[in-house]
Amino acid sequence: MIAVSACLAGIACRYDGQDKEITKIKQMVVDGEAIPFCPEVMGGLSIPRNPAEIVGGDGVDVWNGRAKVIDNQEKDVTKEYKSGAMLALNKMQELHITKIIMKENSPSCGSCAIYAGTFSGKVKDGAGVAAALFKANGIEVISEFTI
Repeated sequence: MIAVSACLAGIACRYDGQDKEITKIKQMVVDGEAIPFCPEVMGGLSIPRNPAEIVGGDGVDVWNGRAKVIDNQEKDVTKEYKSGAMLALNKMQELHITKIIMKENSPSCGSCAIYAGTFSGKVKDGAGVAAALFKANGIEVISEFTI
C-alpha cells in the first residue's frame, strides 16, 4: 500500500477547489492500492483557500524555524501546514506506508520543487512542508512527474 496526494487521485481539495487528477493514480485508489491524503486539509485549511507559498526557504527550513508558509493575503498559515503534515505522517506510520506520490510545486507536497515564495509563478528547488517531514521520517517521496 502506498499513499498519494489526494488531488492527484481526483479529489477536489486544492487551494482553488480543483483537483489535478492523474488517471493512473486515481485508478490505484479505486483498486485499493493507494490511500489519498491532503495534509493541508488535514491541518484544518478550507476548500477553497487562499494560495500559499513558503517564504524564506523550503519545507526543511519551516521545520527548523527559518521559514514560514504565508498566503497571498499575508496570513501566516505555517501552523496549519505543520499540523496537517504531522497528522498525515502519524496516519501513514499507523498504516505502515513507506512510499507516497506527491503533487510537485505544492508548499505542502512538492517533492523537489516548490513555488518560490513570491506569488509570481516561479518555482525553486526544495521540498514542501509535508514532503520534508515524510522524507525525514523514512517515507519515500515521489513526484507525480516520475510515474
